[in-house]
Amino acid sequence: MAHEKHEKVDAVTGVATTGHSWDDIEELNNPLPRWWLWTFYLCIVWAIAYCIAYPAWPLVSSYTKGALGWHSRDAVEVELAALKDQRSGMTAKLAASSLEEIKQDPEMFAFARAQGKAAFGDNCAPCHGAGGGGAKGYPNLNDDDWLWGGSLEQVHHTIQFGVRSTNDQGHSGTMPAFGRDGMLKREEISQVADYVRSLSGLPTEKGVDLAAGAKVFADNCAACHGDKGQGMLELGAPNLSDQIWLFGSDKATIVEGLMIGRGSVMPAWHGRLDDTTIKALTLYVHSLGGDQNR
Repeated sequence: MAHEKHEKVDAVTGVATTGHSWDDIEELNNPLPRWWLWTFYLCIVWAIAYCIAYPAWPLVSSYTKGALGWHSRDAVEVELAALKDQRSGMTAKLAASSLEEIKQDPEMFAFARAQGKAAFGDNCAPCHGAGGGGAKGYPNLNDDDWLWGGSLEQVHHTIQFGVRSTNDQGHSGTMPAFGRDGMLKREEISQVADYVRSLSGLPTEKGVDLAAGAKVFADNCAACHGDKGQGMLELGAPNLSDQIWLFGSDKATIVEGLMIGRGSVMPAWHGRLDDTTIKALTLYVHSLGGDQNR
C-alpha cells in the first residue's frame, strides 16, 4: 500500500483533493458547511456556559453548584407548594368532612377521587395493579369481594392500619399451616382441598371422597370460613363458595395454602400518608369495588 501526498483537482467531480491517496483512492477536499461549523462552535460555547451556570460535574463527595445557584429540587418544591396552595381550599373541606359527607357532595367526591387515584398510583399500584385489578396474593379491588369489609369505614380502617402490619390496630387474622405444623395429614389435606373446590362449583376427580373432605372442613375450617364456606369478614377469611380466588383455584395451589398457611401483609398507611390523603384514597378504592356498603 502506497501513501502519496500531492495537490490536484479530481477529474470527475472537479473538487480539489487533499493530496492524500490510499491504494489509488484519493480524498476529496470537501470542507464542512459554514452553518454547520458555526452551529457546532455555538454548541460548544453553550455547553461550557451551562456547566458554569448550573450544577453539572460530580466531585468526590459533592458536585459543582453552578454560578446561578439553581437546583431542580428547589424548582420541584416551589411547584409542589404552588399546587398545595391551589388545592388548599378543597383539601380543607375534605379534612373537615366525614367520608359519607364527601361522597354525597359531587364536587368534593370528584376532587377526592382524583387525589385518591394519584395516591393509589404512587403507593398501592405496585401490589394491586394500576387499575386495582390485583395479582396472585394481592386482592382485586374491582370485584366487590372484600376480605375485611367493603364499607367506607371498613376500607378506611384497612388502609389506615393495614393487614398483619406492625400497627396494633391492623387486621391480624392468618390461615394456619395445617400440613407444616402437623395439624392435618396429607390425605386429609387432599380431601379438604377437593371439598373446598366443590363449594364453588369447580369439578372434582372421579372417586373423590367429598364426605370425608366435608368432615375435615367442619372440624378445622368452618370456624373461620363458615359452615358453607361463605367466609368471615372479622377474620379476613375468604368466601370459598364464589368464583373469586386470591391465590388460585387449582387443587395444587389450595393444597399449598393448607400445607404452609397464608398470611399476606399490607402496610399501615397511617403516619406515612396524611389523614386527608387517606380519606381520598379510601373514597377512590371504595368506588372501585362496586360501592359496597354492607
